[in-house]
Amino acid sequence: MNIRKLKVGEKPPMNLLLLADPSRLLVEEYIERGECFVAECDEQYIGVYVLLPTRPGTVELVNIAVCESQQGRGIGKQLVMSAIHTAKARDFKTIEVGTGNSSLGQLALYQKCGFRIIGIEMDFFLRHYSEEIFESGIQCRDMIRLSQDL
Repeated sequence: MNIRKLKVGEKPPMNLLLLADPSRLLVEEYIERGECFVAECDEQYIGVYVLLPTRPGTVELVNIAVCESQQGRGIGKQLVMSAIHTAKARDFKTIEVGTGNSSLGQLALYQKCGFRIIGIEMDFFLRHYSEEIFESGIQCRDMIRLSQDL
């Protein structure tokens, strides 16, 4: 597996990005402002993440996804660690990530990778998404914010 920045003119893998964020409009907006990185295996995209500078010294991991056939193999952790490494190499001081209250696997993954919960944005998903989102039988309502000093 190789993780690399998307080349100029190369189309981002929307099918993967939409696995992590069902709003095409939001994905297109942050893709324009951020940097997209892809994980490839046998010339196929199997994972993706997007880094978006938000404030001086701070970058946010705004999307991370692994194709469904490759999930459960540690690729997500490799993508998160790549994002952390990339952020450090670019002299960011803090990396942040947000995920839904119902995203139990992602909450565990981010904490295993050194992130700490710093806050909750109540009703974020109710305000920003037109359709209800459910994961593991739990309605996704609130954004859990996590952060890591680099």
